[in-house]
Amino acid sequence: MRPFRFGIILILLFYLPSAAQSDRPVLQERQQLPSAPSASSENAFAAPRRLLQQGKNEEAIAQLQQMQAVNPDMKGVAHELGIAYYKSGDYVKAIDALKKATSEDPQDNEAVQLLGLSNYLAGRPADAIPLLEKVQGWYPRANVDASYILGVCYIQTKDYPLARKAFARMFDVPPDSAAAYLFTARVLLRQEFDPIAEEHAQKAIALDPKLPLAHFFLGELHLYKSKIPEAITDFQTELAINPGHAATYYKLADAYSRVQKFDEAERLLQRSIWLDSTSTGAYILLGKVLEKKGEAELAARALQHALSVDPNNSVAHHLLGQAYQDMGRTADAERERRTSQQLQDVQNAKPD
Repeated sequence: MRPFRFGIILILLFYLPSAAQSDRPVLQERQQLPSAPSASSENAFAAPRRLLQQGKNEEAIAQLQQMQAVNPDMKGVAHELGIAYYKSGDYVKAIDALKKATSEDPQDNEAVQLLGLSNYLAGRPADAIPLLEKVQGWYPRANVDASYILGVCYIQTKDYPLARKAFARMFDVPPDSAAAYLFTARVLLRQEFDPIAEEHAQKAIALDPKLPLAHFFLGELHLYKSKIPEAITDFQTELAINPGHAATYYKLADAYSRVQKFDEAERLLQRSIWLDSTSTGAYILLGKVLEKKGEAELAARALQHALSVDPNNSVAHHLLGQAYQDMGRTADAERERRTSQQLQDVQNAKPD
């Protein structure tokens, strides 16, 4: 998980799976993708499909393997096995089955799409690209996941212009536009191509200096790299363009707090909260700033409010413990520190 959060608007646009995440791309509905099996085969596959719908993947695979063993030439069984392996997260076996399905029926569009996705998820972006490019030709905007993953594959093979075209197609913007460069910069950052992401953001700004959230993106990147003066300038520029963006006030306050300009940070956090009272992060940072200013009671109130929204936030519990300690409430401080540690232990125990 990256150490900072993306902007409120664009992060929603990119809440999609990447190669490093466990989320799998959403499968298109069967009726949108013509599949290979005939009508008679459909009846034979009804039971394993039902098992897959119930999440009983291993049982479905066992039934399909038995069908294949009894009748190796049975049409469609490789197709169904490929889907079952894909849903089970066994992408290597899915690739083998789907290759067989596409050799049996080159018009099996669903198998081609899933073969591309399986190659991507198995860490084979170069093999995925030609398959997903075919999907784009058949379904120009039918599957956002396939478009996104095709763009990521281009990034992983360092073909950045084609990546930009893929993301531009996703959002219906011209491929050479400032917006296309900014969208690409965000995905590049998700894929940890930080220097290339910065280049794309700079290009977006060169094309459109007043593009909303472009300076904000650069500010986040500079803040992450601890380039505080640059981050402050970026956020100030964003506010001049986009004065109603609560997250920019919050991030600018964060930058000021890091250079111990707590009064400026408090003022900006108040503005951020006025614009978005649901932001847990702003209340937590306000609590931290107030505690640093020696205003423990006000800090505790801010942190209590944050916990009323997000009661399992370990950072808020830890800071509240510090505020209670400053107020002389030793027992309360110990309770909060203990809760913070317990929540942190639970978080650390979760698989990445």
